[in-house]
Amino acid sequence: MGFVVESNQGANGGGGFRSLMRRKRVDSIHSKSSDTGHHQLAKELSIRHLIAIGVGSTIGAGVYILVGTVAREHSGPALAFSFLIAGIAAALSAFCYAELASRCPSAGSAYHYSYICVGEGLAWIIGWALILEYTIGGSAVARGISPNLALLFGGPDSLPAFIARHSVPGLGIVVDPCAAILVFVVTGLLCVGIKESTFVQSIVTTANICAMIFVIIAGGYLGFKSGWVGYKLATGYFPYGVDGMLAGASTVFFHTLGLIQLPVQQKRDLPLGIGAALSICCMLYMLVSAVIVGLVPYYAMDPDTPISSAFATHGIQWAAYVITIGAVTALCSTLMGSLLPQPRILMAMARDGLLPSFFSEVNAHTQVPVKSTIVTGLIAATLAFCMDVEQLAGMVSVGTLLAFTMVAISVLILRYVPPDEVPLPSSLQAAIDSVSLRYSNIIKTEETDVEVSNGQTGVSGEISAKYPLIAKVAAQALFDEKKRRKIAGWTIMLTCIGALILTYSASSLGLPSYFRLTVCGIGGLLLLFGLGVLTYIEQDDTRHNFGHTGGFICPWVPLLPILSILINMYLLLNLGVDTWMRVSIWLLIGVLVYVIYGRTHSSLQHAVYVPASHVDEIYQSSVESS
Repeated sequence: MGFVVESNQGANGGGGFRSLMRRKRVDSIHSKSSDTGHHQLAKELSIRHLIAIGVGSTIGAGVYILVGTVAREHSGPALAFSFLIAGIAAALSAFCYAELASRCPSAGSAYHYSYICVGEGLAWIIGWALILEYTIGGSAVARGISPNLALLFGGPDSLPAFIARHSVPGLGIVVDPCAAILVFVVTGLLCVGIKESTFVQSIVTTANICAMIFVIIAGGYLGFKSGWVGYKLATGYFPYGVDGMLAGASTVFFHTLGLIQLPVQQKRDLPLGIGAALSICCMLYMLVSAVIVGLVPYYAMDPDTPISSAFATHGIQWAAYVITIGAVTALCSTLMGSLLPQPRILMAMARDGLLPSFFSEVNAHTQVPVKSTIVTGLIAATLAFCMDVEQLAGMVSVGTLLAFTMVAISVLILRYVPPDEVPLPSSLQAAIDSVSLRYSNIIKTEETDVEVSNGQTGVSGEISAKYPLIAKVAAQALFDEKKRRKIAGWTIMLTCIGALILTYSASSLGLPSYFRLTVCGIGGLLLLFGLGVLTYIEQDDTRHNFGHTGGFICPWVPLLPILSILINMYLLLNLGVDTWMRVSIWLLIGVLVYVIYGRTHSSLQHAVYVPASHVDEIYQSSVESS
């Protein structure tokens, strides 16, 4: 293969639909050294900090807010199974996420990985969904704090009037000043610095885990003493059926939010931090939910304060106060963890040119994007002031599940068809031309240009004439590699289509049974075909050199990413029509913002695409000529 240069009018650049396929390169020593216009984020957090952020961001909302609502409306006594399924989906996604985070360390998480592996269009959708997810995630958590805080003052209506909830006559809206104030307080703390806020979060998370252990032990004692009344119901263990249990899993997937927001750039510590946080959270969630639904019938659970109310029902009022204190501290920690990654998403998108540069500024002293943090806090406080938790929780799950699905797809792309062309700034045009001229002297063989990958040495016409067998073998190897990449790319796309067809037909109970089974069969065949082909063909050899090497490697590829895609898609389709209508409006707004601003201001608008194998040579030529 000769040296091919594509400007922004090529396949990866330009305007129109071509801009949707533009892919950026992994942050490297070259790109970082040239990034002199931005202050860097604080990084290199320890495993202890990572676990504190992950656990602190995760434990809280799922138990102290959603347990009552999900048990009453979806899962019933099978709530623990809903958490188990959500935990399995999170674990599969965590493996994929850990490999991408090790290879492509940078602010932006799933948005960043999608931009590198898939393209600018889908990356924008993921980034836009993550903005919704993090902002609403913080709002939902803040909204759940005030009912628990009110219990410490004596009851649901015991908060001082200026921070108590009030109904707006004629509008049917319940405003929550306490939630808005708490968002402002946490926003101010996050502006101080990530290590300082993480230290506070570590203390609060420790107290929270102790409170949950108390719930498990004390609740287990009460359950055995009372005979587990919540499990002895005429409606059975699955009052809403298996579909209800799965719908509950879709909603409580919100509790895995902390796993995709660890702000770290360390290869070794990230998988350990994710694994430890996931194990701790999943175990605690299942044990607590199993205890609580056994203490009180699911239909009698308080949707705002399910755990405290369950203990109060059994006359253990002092325990209810202890649990309430744990709930308030846990939710404050979760609020901090929910608001933490949002400014970094905005910063990453702004540095890519997709959002105004206002969001890309990092404070030189605190190493925090203060302006983005303040904007995030203002929006989150507004939502917390006027929206209820049930409306917010489902919308958060959409962002999480979309991000996890795209991460799994990105792992398949990275393994089978990693980007073989990368964008370089137009300022390196002279060096690109110099290297391109050097490779243009390679004489074409009769069939194609031949380039030996070992050392990137061109096979000239003289060598081809002297060693025709070598030239023929090299040409055939190049042809086979192109064919393998094409087959792998189409197979990945068909696999995703098959997963979507299968999950849609499986979750659409209103369809005629014969039609539903037929569509299920088509989707299942496509999925099995994709799995078989990807298992049979070889993975791309360049994957070993893609991005930052030496980090975590996702096991059981392609099976594990495909399972992750399948489960995440099924959970997405079980979130309900109302949730999707709200999210669709937000995504439509995002499409308009991209078309009007992001597409034309992208940093890749004038990029020059070159073979990835020649990047170091181009930078070296640039240094030599300067």
